[in-house]
Amino acid sequence: MQKDFINTLFSAKRRKFLGLIATAIIAMLVVIGLQTINSNLVVGQSNTNLLISVASSMKDVMAEIKPLYEKSQSNISINYNFGASGALQRQIEQGAPVDVFIPAAKTQLDGLEAKNLLIPGSQAVIARNRLVLVVANNVSGMGSFDNLSDRKVRKIAIGEPRSVPAGQYAQQVLKELNLWNKLKSKFVYAKNVRQVLASVESGNADAGLVYATDAKISNQVKVAIAANETNHSPIIYPLAIIKRSKKIDASENFIQFLSSEAATAVFKKFGFILP
Repeated sequence: MQKDFINTLFSAKRRKFLGLIATAIIAMLVVIGLQTINSNLVVGQSNTNLLISVASSMKDVMAEIKPLYEKSQSNISINYNFGASGALQRQIEQGAPVDVFIPAAKTQLDGLEAKNLLIPGSQAVIARNRLVLVVANNVSGMGSFDNLSDRKVRKIAIGEPRSVPAGQYAQQVLKELNLWNKLKSKFVYAKNVRQVLASVESGNADAGLVYATDAKISNQVKVAIAANETNHSPIIYPLAIIKRSKKIDASENFIQFLSSEAATAVFKKFGFILP
């Protein structure tokens, strides 16, 4: 009987000991589980800020796309850096923390690709444009680029060809028409295409070469003539993800949105041609 009592006592102690171990293990698992849940909540609630460098001629369309995208992706915020494509390229080369680059010509992406600064395979074309000659609404008799040689045309605004794609396209057109050298003394160079438009709107230039989409947003100028597309390189808006970006997934998500029905409707609204 004494032996049975001892066995019963040890059995009870063993059960109590095992129970304490089980309780400790459960408590530990609960703590780990709560930490994991809290960690996941922090990740889910964290906000990602994307910096997108964009050619000036896309300022209005991208501004309208921003709230549409942020509404669809509540944890991602978009910040734009607008400017001349060449200047934006140099900023990236110098280490600017850009995630996605959208210039107004392929030349700038080619330059970055040559320096191994782009994510391979991330390039795409999102839109096209046309080059047009604009004048003030009250100006008449400007139905040809040859009219730029007239004495009444004293100043012609164009983008700086070394850094502004619109200026490069303008140079190509005028050289094709054998007008570049004849008109050189009249050129007023601008840092970006929007400055060209502003020069014509303010009367500081008698004419200017801008994109069709720039002319569309202004009620102070009119299109005198559209450049023949065979006289210049294709006007396209390519894009790519910058290799040093730490937000590749978010950048890819933004790029995908630009080809969505909501985004393409905005591109069409502002006069861009879809690729």
